[in-house]
Amino acid sequence: MAHTTEPAAKKIFKEVLVVELLGVFGAYFLFNKMNTSQDFRQTMSKKFPFILEVYYKSIEQSGLDGVREQEQEKWLNSKN
Repeated sequence: MAHTTEPAAKKIFKEVLVVELLGVFGAYFLFNKMNTSQDFRQTMSKKFPFILEVYYKSIEQSGLDGVREQEQEKWLNSKN
């Protein structure tokens, strides 16, 4: 009986591994895009503000302070 469940367990493991890898690469792509494009961050602030909040918190943890305030000021001034 263990013989028949082993291939199923391997298949499930491979599927979980693929999903995990897709998640890691997706998170890297998203972070990289936000880290290199202020316009993309502005779009994210309108559509997905909770994701942008995670981005700001992560760069503040790395020691880059003031980015959020500078961008909010710039976006406010561009509206006027």
